[in-house]
Amino acid sequence: MQAIIDHINRYRQQHIDDLIEFVKIPSISCSSEHKLEVERCARFLAAKMREAGLSHAEVIPTAGHPVVYGEWLGAPGRPTMLIYGHYDVQPVEPLDLWQSPPFEPSLRGENLYGRGTIDDKGQVYVHLKAIEAYFKARNSLPLNLKFIVEGEEEIGSEHLAAFLLEHRHRLDADVCVISDTPMLDKGVPSICYGLRGLTYMEVEVRGPRSDLHSGSFGGTVANPAQVLAQLIVKLKDVRGRLKIPGFYDKVVAISDQERSNLASLPFREKEFLELTGSPKLTGETGYSTLERLWARPTLDVNGLVSGHTGEGAKTIIPGWALAKISMRLVPHQDPDEIAELFTRYVLKSAPRTVRVEVRKLSAGRGFLAPYDHPAFQAAIRSLEKGFGRRAVFIREGGSIPFVGTIHDILQKPCILLGFGLPDENSHAPNERLNLDNYHQGIISVAHLYDELARLNWA
Repeated sequence: MQAIIDHINRYRQQHIDDLIEFVKIPSISCSSEHKLEVERCARFLAAKMREAGLSHAEVIPTAGHPVVYGEWLGAPGRPTMLIYGHYDVQPVEPLDLWQSPPFEPSLRGENLYGRGTIDDKGQVYVHLKAIEAYFKARNSLPLNLKFIVEGEEEIGSEHLAAFLLEHRHRLDADVCVISDTPMLDKGVPSICYGLRGLTYMEVEVRGPRSDLHSGSFGGTVANPAQVLAQLIVKLKDVRGRLKIPGFYDKVVAISDQERSNLASLPFREKEFLELTGSPKLTGETGYSTLERLWARPTLDVNGLVSGHTGEGAKTIIPGWALAKISMRLVPHQDPDEIAELFTRYVLKSAPRTVRVEVRKLSAGRGFLAPYDHPAFQAAIRSLEKGFGRRAVFIREGGSIPFVGTIHDILQKPCILLGFGLPDENSHAPNERLNLDNYHQGIISVAHLYDELARLNWA
C-alpha cells in the first residue's frame, strides 16, 4: 500500500487542479438551459474514468440526463465493489451572495469554493483519484470495480430506477459504496447507516383569472396568497407534528439503544445553532436535535411565490399563488403513499372559493442499514488509516434515492462513506470542499479497496 499512498501524497495539488476542471462544467440538472452542459459533463467524466485506468467507461442515455458507467473486472475470484455518485449540481441562485463565480472554482484558505465541489463532484473524484493511484503504482486494483455516476440526483433521480432495471446485469456486486454524505464534524470520520426519504410536492392556488385591483375587488373574492398561507398553516400543529391523517402510521419509534448512540456522539448543539444563523433551534416536541434531524420525518416549505414582490407598492389581489413543499421521510414510510395523503388532505382543506392543484415532483425512499457486517468494519479501519481517528456511526437527514433502490435490488451491504462537512453549503451560495478532507478521503478509500479485497466473502 505504501507506493499507492506515496503517489496520493505526491500528487495532492494535481488532484485539486483536476477537480477544478470538473467543477467548471455547469451541470445543473433542473435547468433545461444547461442540458448540453450536463451531457458535456457526462462525456468529460467518462473520459476521466478511462484516463484513471478503468478498462471500460461509457455515457448511457436515459429518458432524462445520461448515466456514466465505468468498470474494471480484472481481478477474478476477488470481490466486486459498486461505487455510486452523481455529477449533476444544484442551481446557483442567488448569485449576488457568491464571493466568487460558482463555476470558476476558487482556492481560499483550506477550501475549494464552487458549485459541486462537495455535492458531489469532489466526492466522486475521491474515488477516481484513489483508482488512478492504484493503476499508477500497481497497474491494477485489488478487487473488481463498477462505477455508476448519474445526472439526476438533484432532481429526484426520476429515471434511475428504470435504468437500474434495464441494466440489472451490470449491477451485481458484493458491496456498494456511496460517497455523498457529510462527516459529523471536521476531523471526525463518519459512516452513515441511515438516510431519510423524500416526497416533494407543489401546491398551486388559483382565484381570479388575473390580478385584481384590491380596492375594487378586495373583500369580495378569495385571495390565493392568503388561502395558500392558511393551507400551509394547517399542515402542522404547535408541537411540530404534521396533521395529515395517516402520516405517522408507518413511522418506527427510535429505540433506546439508538437514542443512546446518538446522545453519545460528539455533537455540539451550540455550534450547530451558530452554523444555521438562526436565533434558536426548534422542532418536534419530545426529541433531541439529532433525533429530529436524522430519525424523524419533517415538512418544509421550500419556496413561495405570489403577487407583487418587486420594489414599491402595488395594491392587487393576486390571481394565483404557488408553494413548493418537501417532506423528509424515515424508513418504512412510502413516499408515493405520503404524496397521496398530502394531496388528499390539502384538497379537503381547501375552500371552494379557489381552485387548487397538487402535484408530486419527486419521491425517494429512506434507508436504514444494519452496520454489523464485516464490510462496515473494513470501512472503520480504512477511515482510521486515512484520518488517524476511529470513525463514528451517524445518520443523515438528507435523501439519496439510489441507495434504497440499489439495496432492494442487490440485497448487499451499502456503505455511505462521505467526506463533506455540515457547513459546506452544499445547496447554497459559496459551496466549498475542505481540501484536507478531500486528500484524506482519497487515502481512506484507497485503504478501503484493499481492506474489502481481504475480506472472506464466501
